[in-house]
Amino acid sequence: MVVDEDRAAWRGSVRSGGPRRRLAPASARCSDRPIPGPDDPLRICFLVYRGNPHCGGQGVYTRHLTRELARLGHDVEVLAGPPYPVVDEPVRLTRLRGIDFYGGPEPMSRTAFLDVRTGIDLLEYLMVCTAAFPEPLCFSLRAWRHLIRRPGEFDIVHDNQCLAWGLLGIERHPGIPVVATLHHPVTVDRELELRFAPDLRRQVSLRRFYSFLRMQRKVSPRLRRIITVSESSRGDIADQMGVPVSNMAVVPVGVDQTVFRPRPGIARVPGRIMTTASADVPLKGLRFLLEAVARLGRERQVELVVVGRPRSDNALKLISQLGIGDSVRFVHGIDDNQLVGLYAEAEAAVVPSLYEGFSLPAIEAMACGVPVIGTTGGAIPEVVGADGDTGLLVPPGKSDALASAIGRVLGDGALQARLGDAGRARVIERFTWQACAVGTIEQYRATLEPLRSSRSGAAGRSGRC
Repeated sequence: MVVDEDRAAWRGSVRSGGPRRRLAPASARCSDRPIPGPDDPLRICFLVYRGNPHCGGQGVYTRHLTRELARLGHDVEVLAGPPYPVVDEPVRLTRLRGIDFYGGPEPMSRTAFLDVRTGIDLLEYLMVCTAAFPEPLCFSLRAWRHLIRRPGEFDIVHDNQCLAWGLLGIERHPGIPVVATLHHPVTVDRELELRFAPDLRRQVSLRRFYSFLRMQRKVSPRLRRIITVSESSRGDIADQMGVPVSNMAVVPVGVDQTVFRPRPGIARVPGRIMTTASADVPLKGLRFLLEAVARLGRERQVELVVVGRPRSDNALKLISQLGIGDSVRFVHGIDDNQLVGLYAEAEAAVVPSLYEGFSLPAIEAMACGVPVIGTTGGAIPEVVGADGDTGLLVPPGKSDALASAIGRVLGDGALQARLGDAGRARVIERFTWQACAVGTIEQYRATLEPLRSSRSGAAGRSGRC
């Protein structure tokens, strides 16, 4: 079920027989309902400020994790900003209206000011006018405003890397415990973009865009619990975001192994390799893969399929400079079945990223039985496994090493089969959405248990709520 914010607020008023009254801060009032016990189903509010699955991994994470949480018997509602996510029944979606500067047919439209209706809208508009990135902050404020109207409806709030001031407000009033998933510290993205910035003007623009990181560095250590997706990310978050290691838990993300599976009826295309680049930024290392394709093309037939849309002219210019326009094809807007079909046609999948907090494309390819060539950047070795056993690993930023590893796989059917079979077995053992949901619920309960115990103790001492 999909509900827009205004309708959700009206629905809440009807249920209660009138407008919701503001309650006192959580620290000064009793809960309307006891905190759930260890075996009770939970009422989960999941927050995602940018959740369209075609915008990157956050949308994929939102859709599949919330579906599996619901399958475990919990009540799940997603509050989302534009571009909105896809959710599966029985998960509910409430769309929090915002100004979608970056999506739609006219990104950064000059008429966006006409969409300003609230103080939060005005703040968002002014931040964009000063080259800042307002979405995390403004979405968190909208979510806070929305949840104030619905006291007592949720047991826990799960934020998906918004990490903004509004989360601390939710903790205070209406007093719902908040946990957050931090996939990896965005400080890494900023440093890599600054390193590859072509001039001073671009560096100044990037520093302003990433100014939201100051807020995230202050909010993250103050949250009750941080869920992250790899040991690599946990160490980097501790170093760069100041979150104590003891306040973090690793719950790897997953893949739907019933959808992402081998398709033996589809023939491999000789020389076909595949990569996913949902964001055309230096972090993803597409430049080095293109250079590797140019090297390989001098010796053999090779074709690269890039799942994603180039967001700037940089990749297209490099393709032209390298003379590989006939060997590179971009595809976008495809569904999972089409994506699996492309994997089935590829002799190898490549993850050329300079850094990853996890790597959904890697486990999707591995689940499809496609041999994966990845770098040693960030958590990719945790995902792919031992070099030569379940995939091949090379140093990040080395196009010659990528070309050598790709050339080793192409045309060697025996190596493709061995790596593909071992990779799928690793994914099924470690990386499924069911396992991700079970691990996430464990973290919810670990967050709620101290609150339940302290509330029970206080009630026992006072003899009342």
